[in-house]
Amino acid sequence: MFKEFIQKLKNYNHIGVFSHVRPDGDCIGSQVAFCRWLQKNGYEVSAFNDDDVPENLLFLTDYFPVDKPTDEATGKCDAFIVLDGNAPHRFGSYVKYQNENRRPVMMVDHHPEPEDEFDLSVSVDDASSTCELIYNLYKEHDLDQMDPEAAKALYTGLITDTGSLQFESVKPETMETAAGLLRQGNFRPNEVAEKVFSNQTLPQLRLLSMAMGTIQLFKNNQIAVMTVTKKMLDATGTTNSDTDGFVSYPLSITGIKAAVLLKDVEDDGIKMSLRSKSNVDVNVWARELGGGGHKKAAGAWHEGPLEKAIEETVRIGSKQISELEKTSSL
Repeated sequence: MFKEFIQKLKNYNHIGVFSHVRPDGDCIGSQVAFCRWLQKNGYEVSAFNDDDVPENLLFLTDYFPVDKPTDEATGKCDAFIVLDGNAPHRFGSYVKYQNENRRPVMMVDHHPEPEDEFDLSVSVDDASSTCELIYNLYKEHDLDQMDPEAAKALYTGLITDTGSLQFESVKPETMETAAGLLRQGNFRPNEVAEKVFSNQTLPQLRLLSMAMGTIQLFKNNQIAVMTVTKKMLDATGTTNSDTDGFVSYPLSITGIKAAVLLKDVEDDGIKMSLRSKSNVDVNVWARELGGGGHKKAAGAWHEGPLEKAIEETVRIGSKQISELEKTSSL
């Protein structure tokens, strides 16, 4: 899988590694572990993300720093790698730096329908996570190069992108990857899980309580919608990053096939997270809204206002459910 990728890297000296904006555990975990792999193989490495790393993932930056890109820092790079995203716009200012000074770029990702904008792509859309792919990079090259820090970084991405190994994307190979990471890193699952999941603050819980109060059900109680507004953030002293994982709560309601979290927290529209626990394909749903992702997890954006975003989002999802119901009745 990575033979050509590893060979092509030998043409470069200083690699700039971008992870996608609004970072999550998979993109930061894979970025940190991949940068450590590059270092062990003699490359100069810089890791970039336009946005701040969420507080519950900051421990990963102790293993390798993730900085905001600048002209000076990116100017040192003779090649770029983009991780956990398959379209240039997912990486923020990366596009600007590429337009100003074109460099070879390679991509490693697990999302469907990649754009053809990269010199070389490792794209496996049935992989559970990009971290699973980076584990395979280590495994193909030299697994002994994986130290405890890289193993913990990859395990972080694996559990956050699979709902702690509960999602449909989890296959026997995923479980084998998890076991390999625990074995190679010589750590227990709680050492990572407690840092990622068990550090909620009282303001975060207050925000969650307010968001739970907004849940609405549509399409015969098959679609759940939760909203978070800037007013709610201000009232609780929280930020957008504190909403991570909120969408799983409406999704857990009995009978719900899909859930949407709408975040009206910035001036540039409504950000949406879509999740499914049925045959509803939220990637198709999100693409009608200009977004995308996976069948079970996707993201999108709406210009607003919030009421219109809810109306149009529910309409799209309801149409898909109606079509699925019609098909199943034939």
